Amino acid sequence: MEEKKTLLTYTGLKKLEDELENLKVVKRKEVAGKIKEAREQGDLSENAEYDAAKDEQRDIEARIDELEKILKNAEVVVEDEVDLDKISIGCTVDVYDAEFDEEIEFKLVGSTEANSLEGKISNESPVGKALIGKKVGDIVEVETQAGTIEYKVLNINRSI
Repeated sequence: MEEKKTLLTYTGLKKLEDELENLKVVKRKEVAGKIKEAREQGDLSENAEYDAAKDEQRDIEARIDELEKILKNAEVVVEDEVDLDKISIGCTVDVYDAEFDEEIEFKLVGSTEANSLEGKISNESPVGKALIGKKVGDIVEVETQAGTIEYKVLNINRSI
């Protein structure tokens, strides 16, 4: 079964590559040192530091595997080439929420980069799915757990 492509912006790709490099070069050495120290303390059967270090090592290796899979299947969205006539991944979108009488800015990114606290929404989220392909002036209805939300697309820009 072919793995699904992971859509990333260049910024997201760089961030994941940096994290992978840090895990492989820095964190692996740190944990190896902790394991070595714990071994030197003697009896491993009752050594909490050894167990904690081994758990940390397992978590680091799992994250390395996860990052390598993401990067292997990554498809980078070139933000300079994004079509600004319609909403797509790599765009920053200004919408008007009539219910709360406010403007909201969303940056559409791939699912691995999504972070609602930073206004980065996934193309796979309900809002992201509803916005993809829309144009300035379009009214977008989004079905959420809290009910239907209506947005008017005000502006489409390149993400910086």
